[in-house]
Amino acid sequence: MDILRVSANSSPNSVAGAIASIVRSSGQTEIQSVGAGATNQAVKSIAVARGYLAAVGLDLVCFPEFSTVEINGEERTAMRFVCFALSE
Repeated sequence: MDILRVSANSSPNSVAGAIASIVRSSGQTEIQSVGAGATNQAVKSIAVARGYLAAVGLDLVCFPEFSTVEINGEERTAMRFVCFALSE
């Protein structure tokens, strides 16, 4: 499964396009973010991607969960959004 890593500087429209493309081709993806700004961008991206996929008859469903990642030798808590499409 592809994991998209989103930062606070990520463009929501660009990430949304990537989410929609991956979900159309493989049916699911994961989005990972660390920090409030990155999580904000990830949620906005998911909302936009949901609109992109609705136009082709797919409903984007996401489940948020916590995960732990190591950054520069330090453990950090990340948000992970498991996303997949349902036919409308």
